Amino acid sequence: MTDTAKTTAGSETEEKTSIAEDLVVTKYKMASEITNRVLKEVMDKCVPNASSIEVCQFGDQRLSEETSKVFKKEKNLKKGISFPTCVSANNCICHFSPLKSDPDYIIKDGDLVKIDLGCHIDGFIAVAAHTFVVGATKENKATGRKADVILAAYNAAEAALRYLKPGSNNYQITEAIDKIAASYHCKPVEGMLSYQLEKDIIDGEKRIIQNPSEQQKKEGCEKCDFLVHEVYALDVLVSTGEGKPKEGEVRTTVYKKKNIIYQLRMKTSRAFLSEAEKRSSLMPFTLRSFDDEKKARMGVVECAKHDLMEPYPVYFEKDGEFVAEFKFTVLLMPNSTMKITGLPLDFDSYQTENSITDETLKNLLALSLTQKKKKKKKSAGKKTTDANNEDEEEGDEEDEVKK
Repeated sequence: MTDTAKTTAGSETEEKTSIAEDLVVTKYKMASEITNRVLKEVMDKCVPNASSIEVCQFGDQRLSEETSKVFKKEKNLKKGISFPTCVSANNCICHFSPLKSDPDYIIKDGDLVKIDLGCHIDGFIAVAAHTFVVGATKENKATGRKADVILAAYNAAEAALRYLKPGSNNYQITEAIDKIAASYHCKPVEGMLSYQLEKDIIDGEKRIIQNPSEQQKKEGCEKCDFLVHEVYALDVLVSTGEGKPKEGEVRTTVYKKKNIIYQLRMKTSRAFLSEAEKRSSLMPFTLRSFDDEKKARMGVVECAKHDLMEPYPVYFEKDGEFVAEFKFTVLLMPNSTMKITGLPLDFDSYQTENSITDETLKNLLALSLTQKKKKKKKSAGKKTTDANNEDEEEGDEEDEVKK
């Protein structure tokens, strides 16, 4: 094959996986509609005395059910869960998705709960996370540190969203998250990453680090500029405490297969690896999804030991602190930053004495996500053409952002 032919072939492959192609955008939007719908359903299940295990099982079941309904005629098209349902309460930072055999967490009135989940259609991933206080309403507002951290995380995510556009870079987002968290006397959770999304890949090449750890500072965070037709999972986590995540005694249940080949010794491990690859490819999954949970727990040990599986540990902040998370899936289109997942925050349910006073940040949060084109000047015999052909987009792109 000539160099020219190689270049052409490469361009065609890239085009088929880029949101420059309408069909790819359609698949992202289908996945996002399912993700948002199931996220809301899972939130509705989080009531006092609800079982975290049962809520996680419900979320995964609904994601599987809804993705199975699309592209039924295309038998070889893969679809399903891109991130298993996690229900992390209060000082639990992330990745709590217990097995049937694990100790359960029973949700209580007043708990601050984070829901994190996602699905994919043909490898095009839509993920989302949302935080709320169980029982909080307009008449029964959540106050104090719970309200502080939720408003800090949501506004930080919205500010980051406005920097997530062609011409901006990851350093600007890191700085904005720091400043907004500080406005509410909170801290971004150290070392947490937002990643570029690519077909079949949930942790792509470009990344955004919030509150870099000492190790990350030593290694250095590569500066990256955002480009048209890129896709990102923008993930913001903020804590009322020091923001230093620590692993507790809770079992890790979420894993992702790495693209590595290694000959495992144990038959159980080989069977587990084969089934994990068949079920999830390179997407994160939970051991709870396996029919034989005991064998899955055994098989994952050797896989993780030889770096064939990447674990998603359950992290915690100090007891008595609270952590909030908001995650959006974002498409960088030519004329807009298109937020396709993420639910709006019910501001009426939260009351805080803190606020954003920095005028630059307040102006940033007031910006629209759509970049309007200028109207062309009238020419002889022709009417003015309005070049502002905006993409059809959900109303939540223009979510009210409370300052």
